[in-house]
Amino acid sequence: MSEVGQVAVKFWDVTYRLKQRALITQLNFEVHRGEILVLLGRSGCGKTTTLKLINRLLLPTSGEVWVEGKPTSHWNPIQLRRRVGYVIQEVGLFPHFTVARNVGVVPALEGWERDRISARVKELLELVGLDANHFAHRYPHELSGGQRQRVGVARALAADPPLLLMDEPFGALDPITRLEIQREFRQLQQQLGKTVIFVTHDVQEAFLLASKIGLMQEGQLSFWGTREEFLRSPLPEVQAFTQCLQPFNTTSDREAN
Repeated sequence: MSEVGQVAVKFWDVTYRLKQRALITQLNFEVHRGEILVLLGRSGCGKTTTLKLINRLLLPTSGEVWVEGKPTSHWNPIQLRRRVGYVIQEVGLFPHFTVARNVGVVPALEGWERDRISARVKELLELVGLDANHFAHRYPHELSGGQRQRVGVARALAADPPLLLMDEPFGALDPITRLEIQREFRQLQQQLGKTVIFVTHDVQEAFLLASKIGLMQEGQLSFWGTREEFLRSPLPEVQAFTQCLQPFNTTSDREAN
């Protein structure tokens, strides 16, 4: 068992039921500090429910979820959520706030001084590849999808949370922009050393980002391990996903026709 100080998130026999239907069943895993855990799986397998159990948007029906050494049931929900950055596919920027105000919203709630917030906003926009002088005073509707997603990442990092939860954050982007932002995010995580739990149904994305992969199936983990272990696994669900990694063979296709 790992030392407690090295564990950022721990699930201990966690079950979550909604109207007597189990969405998560006896889930057990640990995420170490600085790791990127990618929760991979088909739609409806319990990935997003798992994320919501971490920042206490949901509480377990049974079992315990631990964050930073104590159960989520012992955390003040607001304090916990300010310690956890949360990025979703729709980004969720406030449309009537400027980019600067969107990024600075959590530091403002934390009572930071105005100059400190301004400096932090400028630092983070530059960090995610946006010129603060050019973008800080724009509104979300004036940005492209990729730019809005970068602002969403900056906002999640604003109060320097140790943990980031990311729920298919790049899924709505076109393939070229998506790959660019995936690579940028991987470099950013390596630079900052944040613990990240990332949800996706895209195995290519999982392989690009993950230090550990957890494959979910019907509310349970059917696989847990590295990318290399994933490729060697004989499990049918793993093999179904690894087939998606194979390049499309246009030559064979033409010959077949």
